[in-house]
Amino acid sequence: MPQFAYSFKAFDPAIHVRASGREVNVSPKATREICNTIRWMTLSKAIALLESVEKMETPIAMRRHKLKVGHRSELVGFPTGSYPVKGAKSVLNVLRNLQANCEFKGLDPERVELIHAAALAGRAIKDFVPRAHGSSSPNLHQLVHLEFVGREI
Repeated sequence: MPQFAYSFKAFDPAIHVRASGREVNVSPKATREICNTIRWMTLSKAIALLESVEKMETPIAMRRHKLKVGHRSELVGFPTGSYPVKGAKSVLNVLRNLQANCEFKGLDPERVELIHAAALAGRAIKDFVPRAHGSSSPNLHQLVHLEFVGREI
């Protein structure tokens, strides 16, 4: 059984609350952009944003991985973006877990701000893509570790 640790080192159990999703099978590129978007948002605002991304109403700006990504007129300040629905669902599940952890600790979820949101590389699952004439090529699926830490403001 693997031992997972958080990348956030200044954790104080009295004022912080945290949640994580380990080895989630989603796109590392999309979840990185989602985490950069929701960092420093309140928990309720981040959940509302991801629910609208899931319904394909609000795009997420693709700031680093922006080649061959369409422009979205809804975005202000950065032109390229997309609707990472699968990544938004996975991040939304972890944020709902964080919300439940807030309620368990006695913190107000409406006043919790996300001070740490990270999508880190997990292990790679080996797979094969069939090719012509009975051959195949290797294909690695990169899993993602999601980490979120909140603090009541």
